[in-house]
Amino acid sequence: MYIHQRSDWPRFTWNHEKLGPMLALVRHRQGRLIGRMEGLGFVSQSEAVLATLTQDVLKSSEIEGEILNPDQVRSSIARRLGIDIAGAIPADRDVEGVVEMMLDATQRFAEPLTEARLFAWHAALFPTGYGGIHPIRIGAWRDDSKGAMQVISGPISRERVHFEAPAAKRLQHEMDAFLAWVNNDTNVSGSTVIDPVLKAALAHLWFVTIHPFDDGNGRIARAIADWALARSEGSSQRFYSMSAQIRVERRAYYDILERTQKSTLNITEWLEWFLACLDRAITATETTLGAVFRKASFWDKNAVGTINERQKKMLNKLFDGFDGKLTSTKWAIIAKCSQDTAQRDIQGLIDQGILVKDAAGGRSTSYSLSSTSVPSP
Repeated sequence: MYIHQRSDWPRFTWNHEKLGPMLALVRHRQGRLIGRMEGLGFVSQSEAVLATLTQDVLKSSEIEGEILNPDQVRSSIARRLGIDIAGAIPADRDVEGVVEMMLDATQRFAEPLTEARLFAWHAALFPTGYGGIHPIRIGAWRDDSKGAMQVISGPISRERVHFEAPAAKRLQHEMDAFLAWVNNDTNVSGSTVIDPVLKAALAHLWFVTIHPFDDGNGRIARAIADWALARSEGSSQRFYSMSAQIRVERRAYYDILERTQKSTLNITEWLEWFLACLDRAITATETTLGAVFRKASFWDKNAVGTINERQKKMLNKLFDGFDGKLTSTKWAIIAKCSQDTAQRDIQGLIDQGILVKDAAGGRSTSYSLSSTSVPSP
């Protein structure tokens, strides 16, 4: 029996005492991360948000086996947020659609979730009206004309059914109940206020269990979770990616979903997993945003007056991840200066201990950031 077939559906319950310590830890870590990021300058915050949202879009799609172009995703997000980046490129419309949905969820977190809004997200995800090679209903609940909505895996004739969603005739009622709940602050019974982070976890599970669309339910469920997490922080600035962590733990993610959807309406195990995954997502921020932290710390400790604009431009490129090795010739081309000027700029940074000459010499002489000048994140 699936949870949506139970007589007490959707009156979810959980063990408050068991979840309390973990929830308190995650909320504390959320606050510390936000405080740390607010201590950075506007430019560094923008770079962090851009990096995080790029990861969110890429990894949420990867969970479903769809690989998007990272440069297109980054360029699309930067353009929509008004962030100036070098090397921006046009994006395909499928990339634009995923970006549009994610930004609508996180940047307009204060606005309620509505049927029309979900339909718009769905249409953005499938601009051609096809999911792969199959036509799908766009901006409408599924109708089950092709049979029951099932989550399956395995080869044809040996498929394994992991989950079967509610029948299409139930969808309007189910979604009305879900939307009525998700836009207020109480728990499912309406008796007490639910913590916003637990609400994100429950909203994700509830929506993906209803599975109201022909395709795209997983990505929309994760967007709903991001919307709820942004509401939990009261901020549109995203500094960690839940989807990136779920991608790392994809097998465990699908396993816990299947166990929960075949169990009782006591969803303590799912909430424990979600909180632990969120905690690990915050930890992973140290790696994802390591370059942003290092760059911000570097500029805090180095007086701009001793570094000219060409040097500043090139150092920022090195922090952002320079493509290939930095040579005086590349410096001259990128900084639009003479070879002699490029060499003087480089030598000046070597004298300050900021750059070092790489081991190879001669015509292949190249330069890197000094390990002593680049602080740990």
